[in-house]
Amino acid sequence: MSNEATETTPQGNGSFDFNALINESKETLMNPKGYFAGMKTTGGLAEPLIKAVIYGAVAGVFAFIWSLLNLNTVSGGMLGGAVGVMAFVYYIVAAVIGLFIGAVIILVISAICKGSTDFETNVRVSAALMVVMPVSALLGFAGGINIYLGVFISLLVNLFMLWLLYNALIETLKAKADTVKIVSYVLIALFVLMMISSIVTYRKANQFMEGFKNSDFKEMMKDLEKETK
Repeated sequence: MSNEATETTPQGNGSFDFNALINESKETLMNPKGYFAGMKTTGGLAEPLIKAVIYGAVAGVFAFIWSLLNLNTVSGGMLGGAVGVMAFVYYIVAAVIGLFIGAVIILVISAICKGSTDFETNVRVSAALMVVMPVSALLGFAGGINIYLGVFISLLVNLFMLWLLYNALIETLKAKADTVKIVSYVLIALFVLMMISSIVTYRKANQFMEGFKNSDFKEMMKDLEKETK
């Protein structure tokens, strides 16, 4: 099946087509194999760049809302509003930078798996994978409810992104399926290790803070004063 028969593109008549972007996003999330099999791989870098900026902006909106509702890992209230505005800008900047960094990483993985190393194609794959960014931000409130829930949901989102990457490598970049599977297993193991590391770090930090709260601060200051004399 040719790309022309299945592709949907947000670029039409010289202007950006938001309806096409919405349809592409739904197709990426619900039918990744079909989407990446017919994804457009040429046409310049402007289109994937705009796509990434929109995804970043949507993610920033969710981050802003959760900060106002105090459903984030940072403080809410007035501070939450200020942090939320910064988060909105941060997500847009991160989306632009992440688009090209992600493209380089995908290109390296594709090269390892004997797939396409065309830079524009990898940039377009990177932009498509960034559909996960607003999804992750939408679920970002979980970290404000419970840190363990937040870490677990973050792991699930990352694993889903790997599933999208798996389909992109095979269908769009034409990489060898057996090698892609091995690389995917390695990446899954890394994400799980990162989740475990995050939980351990949080528990140690929490234990330290609890110990600090329960200690006699005056005694600590006296001991410190004696040591400095």
